Amino acid sequence: MSLTDCNHVVYQVLHCISTIIEVSNKAAINMPFEQQHFWGLVALRQRMFQSCLLLIGFLLCFAPAALSFGIQRDAYHPDCCRRQSIPRNVRTFASQGGKSGDKMATATTDQTLDLPTFDDVVEASNILEGIAHNTPVMTSRTLNDQLNCQAFFKCENFQRMGAFKFRGGYNALSHLTEEQRTCGVLTFSSGNHAQAIALSAQLLGCQATIIMPLDAPKLKVAATQGYGGNVVFYDRYKENRDDIARQIQQESGAVFVPPYDDKYVIAGQGTSAKELLESLVTDHNIQDGLDYLFVCLGGGGLISGCALAADALSPNCKVIGVEPEAGNDAQQSLAKGEIVTIATPPTIADGAQTQYIGKLTFEIIKSKVHSIITVTDQELIDDMKFFGERMKMTVEPTGCLSIAGLRKMVRQGEIPAGSRCGVIISGGNVDLTRYCELISSASS
Repeated sequence: MSLTDCNHVVYQVLHCISTIIEVSNKAAINMPFEQQHFWGLVALRQRMFQSCLLLIGFLLCFAPAALSFGIQRDAYHPDCCRRQSIPRNVRTFASQGGKSGDKMATATTDQTLDLPTFDDVVEASNILEGIAHNTPVMTSRTLNDQLNCQAFFKCENFQRMGAFKFRGGYNALSHLTEEQRTCGVLTFSSGNHAQAIALSAQLLGCQATIIMPLDAPKLKVAATQGYGGNVVFYDRYKENRDDIARQIQQESGAVFVPPYDDKYVIAGQGTSAKELLESLVTDHNIQDGLDYLFVCLGGGGLISGCALAADALSPNCKVIGVEPEAGNDAQQSLAKGEIVTIATPPTIADGAQTQYIGKLTFEIIKSKVHSIITVTDQELIDDMKFFGERMKMTVEPTGCLSIAGLRKMVRQGEIPAGSRCGVIISGGNVDLTRYCELISSASS
């Protein structure tokens, strides 16, 4: 009920009561008081007076709730392009499964989460066909000999814009309506999601505004701007990016597309593992899938999508999440059974500098991820050098989380000999000057 509706109802009720009282007053003119009692006119007027008091009490008790409901209903009107305001927890246009952005304004509870399924991953795969690269699956005999296992690398560093993020970004924007695309899109990212949204928006013909930290890698900032993204900077250690996003959205009406906690983003990221598992069958004649799948973990979008694919195509595969040691919020969350928030972690893995995982991703991680481990920055640097020297690939620090996790579990004796291990290399966007500085400090 809107404010106008409330006013109309009140007016009609009061008008009816006043009419009845007026009629009773006219009938009572020149009538003795005893006859008024006989005809019930005194009682009638008393009841009308009581009705007025009850009506006023009703309005005082229930009008605020009715008005609140009316405001919420009006905010979700399907013809309103500027309806997608960001609440304190920054909801997404698709977090509950619909195309319309009005879902973004609701405080979703765990009971109403619309989690993606493997069917969503398959749909994303169809959408991305011919748009995203089916990146190569590579092996290293040197590494296999070192670790006494079979490692298969899904090389998303060769993806468009240099990282897996393009898959989720393009899939999410593909589910927007034309009206929503006209309003433009908004997100925040340290780099790879920024580039993914900027490029996807360019391909789909809409404007993109990206909120990036001041210390984001210069290469990623330049690439985001090169794809046509409007970059807004903030200090990640002093400012709240959610508040900045909320303000920009209120001013522009843009649709917010989160970096990881979104149904379509998660489904898009899952296509990387789907392709890896299908490649084992077609290119390596491996019918039984993987024993382990190692995936880097920041906000949880990639590992959630990969877990959906692994669960469907390789049910016996154990999915292992790998975080930087300085930023193990997901590991803490899994152990505690609830989402844990930490300070921005000081790590060179800028793609995993998240403070908390998402509600959607956490639900999937709890049910489909076997365990979460951590590795040090030095281990990441050592594997950056390994990829460069032995596999002739440039891989960013975050992209080395998965291989570092595999090495760690082998050292600890947790990977049986001969195990088939999938490794998702998340990206290769790293400034070359910074790259040289890091690998020069690698262990000998």
